[in-house]
Amino acid sequence: MRAVAYRESLPIDHDEALLDVELPRPEPKGRDILVEVQAVSVNPVDTKVRKRQGAEPGEVKVLGYDAAGVVAAVGPDATYFKPGDEVFYAGTINRSGTNAQFHLVDERIVGRKPKSLDMAAAAALPLTSLTAWEMMFDRLDVKRRVPGAANALLIVGGAGGVGSIAIQLARKLTDLTVVATASRPETMEWAKELGAHHVIDHARPIAAEYAALGVGAPACVFATTHTVAHQQEIVELIAPQGRLGLIDDPTGLDVNALKTKSLSLHWELMFTRSLFETADMDAQHQILNHVSEMVDKGAIRTTMADGFGAITAANLKRAHAFIESGKARGKVVLAGWPQG
Repeated sequence: MRAVAYRESLPIDHDEALLDVELPRPEPKGRDILVEVQAVSVNPVDTKVRKRQGAEPGEVKVLGYDAAGVVAAVGPDATYFKPGDEVFYAGTINRSGTNAQFHLVDERIVGRKPKSLDMAAAAALPLTSLTAWEMMFDRLDVKRRVPGAANALLIVGGAGGVGSIAIQLARKLTDLTVVATASRPETMEWAKELGAHHVIDHARPIAAEYAALGVGAPACVFATTHTVAHQQEIVELIAPQGRLGLIDDPTGLDVNALKTKSLSLHWELMFTRSLFETADMDAQHQILNHVSEMVDKGAIRTTMADGFGAITAANLKRAHAFIESGKARGKVVLAGWPQG
């Protein structure tokens, strides 16, 4: 089968940063299903893993987490799906990735693809939807009020992949006033289109930008990016006893700064449930099915913003470079395999 892989961690402009390769087709066991991958999307985690982790000696490493495709075969213990079912999912970080024509994944982290979306549009959704859902409802518990706080949520980085779906889920599933940050005219407009009540400029001091809205100190802040750069401003603007959630990899985060306001800190890693095979691992199956239903009802929409062509090393290198530039909005998607 065709796949895109690499041998060692290299800058994305290196000729061998990503390679077109041929690999054996895997066979499902246990609760795994084998998916014929038809579309993938690229996330910051793809670039981070490529930079930090090479393949084992003599082997190649396949990246990719988001995927949409068709079930080709199922393991003997699988019960959720059958061959021919259309699915979408985000995979896990400790197994071979989705940038391959056939991919093994545990059915407990797989959802039914939205019927109203094509494969490319569906592939944009899983990882970011799971991250946003788990952060807001499992970690931050955004529906639980904070005494004296405004019933509001601030999403730092509202035009990114996670922010783009978090805005939509918060608007449709809560009564929160949703404030998002962005820094360019096109990304600010994108966040507004997705439903943010207010959009402020995170290139400026966000505490003052937020205060000017007159909304009141938010109960929760969801920081998707550059948390350390914004930490002082976040601590200033959030309500006492508020909740701060983050998903990036901050170096130099000052947790002591949270003490005066008794702020709680919440981490979200979408891969935790699959990495540790937690007792509630199939919550991701259920979340993705909820997201699929919401899409098909027209409540939320895909966050696909850019299509980079077929799934090839050359196109994935372009996608990685675009993600690394920090200029992406929504999701970058690749669909189909080269003919011949």
